[in-house]
Amino acid sequence: MAGIRLEVRVVLMLVLALLIAPSAPTANAAGPWWEPVGRSAPDSQVNVTGEPFTGTGPDGRVRGWIDAHNHLMTSEAFGGRLVCGKPFSWEGIADALQDCPEHYPDGSGALFENITGGSDGTHDPIGWPTFENWPSHGSYTHQQNYYAWVERAWRAGQRIMVTDLTSNGLLCSLPVLPKDGRSCDEMESVRLQADKTYEMQDYIDSMYGGEGKGWFRIVTSPEQATAVIEQGKLAVVLGVETSEPFGCKQTFGIPRCSKGDIDRGLDELKSLGVSSMFLCHKYDNALCGVRFDSGTTGLAVNAGQFLSTGTFWTTETCKTARADNPIGFADPALEEALGVDLPDYDQSERCNKRGLTRLGEYAIRAMIDRNMMLEIDHMSVKAAGRPFEIAEAHDYPGLISSHSWMDTGWTERLYELGGFAATYGFAPEEFVAEQARTAELRDRHGKGSGLGVDMNGLANQAPPVGVDSPLAVSYPFRSIDGGSVLDRQVTGVRVWDVNTDGVAHYGLVPELLEQIRIAGGDMNDLMSGAASYLDTWSATADHGDGQDTDDE
Repeated sequence: MAGIRLEVRVVLMLVLALLIAPSAPTANAAGPWWEPVGRSAPDSQVNVTGEPFTGTGPDGRVRGWIDAHNHLMTSEAFGGRLVCGKPFSWEGIADALQDCPEHYPDGSGALFENITGGSDGTHDPIGWPTFENWPSHGSYTHQQNYYAWVERAWRAGQRIMVTDLTSNGLLCSLPVLPKDGRSCDEMESVRLQADKTYEMQDYIDSMYGGEGKGWFRIVTSPEQATAVIEQGKLAVVLGVETSEPFGCKQTFGIPRCSKGDIDRGLDELKSLGVSSMFLCHKYDNALCGVRFDSGTTGLAVNAGQFLSTGTFWTTETCKTARADNPIGFADPALEEALGVDLPDYDQSERCNKRGLTRLGEYAIRAMIDRNMMLEIDHMSVKAAGRPFEIAEAHDYPGLISSHSWMDTGWTERLYELGGFAATYGFAPEEFVAEQARTAELRDRHGKGSGLGVDMNGLANQAPPVGVDSPLAVSYPFRSIDGGSVLDRQVTGVRVWDVNTDGVAHYGLVPELLEQIRIAGGDMNDLMSGAASYLDTWSATADHGDGQDTDDE
């Protein structure tokens, strides 16, 4: 009987999907500039009223909040079937927001989802139009960055998004994870994701009458970003966050890349429009040691480190008050599942022995030569100190901490250099506490606050607070700039409420900001975040000391 009920429900969903299947874009030529002249029907609603602000503030600086760490195209990474659903589709929302084939009929085949706790072992795979179980704040494997949800955030005052092109060759290559014909080579994945981001720009442009007319604008310079923001649109910055960029892995401590590989890789990234990047992420590589993940996640990542490099993380007593994250104790059940005997660690040894390598130093100087911003999150404490020294020696401001993966002891030094920091937006109280901790430093150095949401970055989002919480959002509410009114977001037949759903997708980030406001956050400070990021980028782009950094 259970199988019959499932088949009936699937048939009903297919009938409903056919009844509201995509049609040609509908004309809206008489509408205001921020409304598309054509949008496929049906589609997600945006549920925002009010004109997006344009121009600059009274001080002549751009206004708007920034998400300094997002992943628009993770659905193209890791072999193409780890994150299910796409941020856009020329075929419409029914094609974009559907689950992976192996998740049918009940989600029990969603191996990574179930291991990471995104569900209790099963979930309803139907996306459009019902979305019974996904996207959700705790799911790693379902699309959260659908373009109309991003549009809602832009309408609510967002003016910069940094989207990091990402992948992990080892995770992609695991035989238990399905593939969709995409390469597991990290650089090939970066190329594909860059192409798809430009295609998303074309897709949005097509709704607004042609090339250059949409609200989603990829920018490759601070001047371009400023012009886009002054028009009231969203400036999209491309970054890279991979574990072994340019093939720079290391095996038993032996690097597998050269200076030539680094130069060719950076030149290619610049040609793709990339403006910032991480040197290491999750695994020690030929460039630097990483800041550990904690707990069970840390144990799993350490197993991946072993499979990728032939060695586990090695720890030592920290030389300063700064420390990496504790790894956690070996778990027999996890060891059995992974088929790897994990080492036990002395919990008093909190620092990775591996720092910045000579190739890593070369890469930083090569980035300085190309006026690229360096993301120092995920670097071990031992590794992170050296970029500060190199940047200070060159009076180079282009260091970024975009999502709370830097030891907070570096914050003052980062601001003194001219860099920018954003806070992972997991919970409103945590964001407000970090904003308060750095308030005096930011005031002294003229810095604003930023979010680093890490959406579709295999990261949890803010959970529901409950309708009776002091932080509950009362609908409708005003955007933090005060110019727009937002009601509950509706996609298909699903009505989203952050109080009961948490930040399930990107369209609910404005609700997270409202919770931050209720919790006592400084909204003016957040609205100056885009300008502060541009200050760092402008100073980086203008930098030129005439020195040959490779010779130092």
